Amino acid sequence: MSDAKRRAFAERLGRAELISAPGVYDMISAKLADRMGFDALYMTGYGVVASHLGLPDAGLATYSDMVSRVGQMASMTQTPLVADGDTGYGGLLNVQHTVRGYENAGAVAIQLEDQEFPKKCGHMLGRRVVPPEDMAAKIRVAVDSRSDRNFKIIARTDARTTLGLDEALRRAEGYLEAGADLLFIESPESVEEMRRIGRTFGVPLVANMVEGGRTPVLDAATLQEIGYRLAIFPALGFLAAGAALEAAYSGLKAKRSSAGLDVRLYPFQDFGAVMGFGRVAEFDEKYRGADVRKG
Repeated sequence: MSDAKRRAFAERLGRAELISAPGVYDMISAKLADRMGFDALYMTGYGVVASHLGLPDAGLATYSDMVSRVGQMASMTQTPLVADGDTGYGGLLNVQHTVRGYENAGAVAIQLEDQEFPKKCGHMLGRRVVPPEDMAAKIRVAVDSRSDRNFKIIARTDARTTLGLDEALRRAEGYLEAGADLLFIESPESVEEMRRIGRTFGVPLVANMVEGGRTPVLDAATLQEIGYRLAIFPALGFLAAGAALEAAYSGLKAKRSSAGLDVRLYPFQDFGAVMGFGRVAEFDEKYRGADVRKG
């Protein structure tokens, strides 16, 4: 299944049409998004750390924390999963271990970034980056460590915010020469900066569309025209869920009951179907009364 997903994602990347990937951060968001026919899902580090640990995306999650989430999401969904691999969780040997682990867990691509450890969310200030030659070495290790060429390596640079766009473009060029399949110049701050990125590179580019972040959120046609091939929306799901939960829980606090609450709810029976209770019913129907100890 993983090989087929990676082939499908690689073929989809070959088309000159934007892929829009929703951010998924837990199994509810992953299973809901999986039903909607997207070409890819994006496992957001920010969202996973928040939902799994209740902590900020500041280098606090470990490789073990994250690879287990990759495995859960990839095994329980049909849609190709692109996964955030932060800085690779250490040095070059750690990068090799991380790439092999993410590939074996079922991801179709891993995103690696050039921040110093501990890293920060890409739309926060105060991010520092490692020397570009150190990151280029990580990319070379990542490329050499994968067993399937269709497992894509995404090289992200966070240099724009502290060192400027020229340095970010210079770094991205070096990461491309090191073998990266996609380039991710994080947090450009204007449409013109985004257009300059598109003019500079003729390889698949990643746009990080964070609602309320440092980069303008553009429509799909404009992103595609600029030259972006993959647009990720890491925060959309958890921001929407946060607003919905706050409204529902505030109403419950005020009324001390859900009766009469003016909030939109997912139908209970439909939610059960998404979670797989239909299969439970089929299992019960097949084996009810059977002596499963026989045979």
